[in-house]
Amino acid sequence: MFKSKKSKIDPNMTDTLIGEGTHFEGKINSAAGIRIEGHLVGDIVCEGDVTIGEHGRADSNIRARHVILAGQVKGNITASGKLTIMATGKLYGNLTAHELSIESGGVFQGTSRMETGNASSAEEQPIKHAKETEHIGDEKLKTW
Repeated sequence: MFKSKKSKIDPNMTDTLIGEGTHFEGKINSAAGIRIEGHLVGDIVCEGDVTIGEHGRADSNIRARHVILAGQVKGNITASGKLTIMATGKLYGNLTAHELSIESGGVFQGTSRMETGNASSAEEQPIKHAKETEHIGDEKLKTW
């Protein structure tokens, strides 16, 4: 009689909102984006983007695609894409991200690790040395 219709969840859409004045405790797993304007205590695992608004606070570890921080986070953030700390944002914890942007006035206290996604590290790359010195007029130029 009733058919179950499964629609694909778009990770680009904000599906969950913790509104200002709301205090939430617990772990959140989401396939879509999350916006926090209230206070969250608990970890977040999100396939989409996580936005912490100016009045938002999160005492949690966050794992998401992109994270925009305009409020405050006490915990570690892992972003497979970009982490943006806005001028009003404060991060007290460690971060791992592919790309990092901190606006003037933003606060970051912790350690950072940049994930490039490349299999080879800089240590594995061959070092190019100068071949020979060429003379052009009275100037010496090194060729690579």
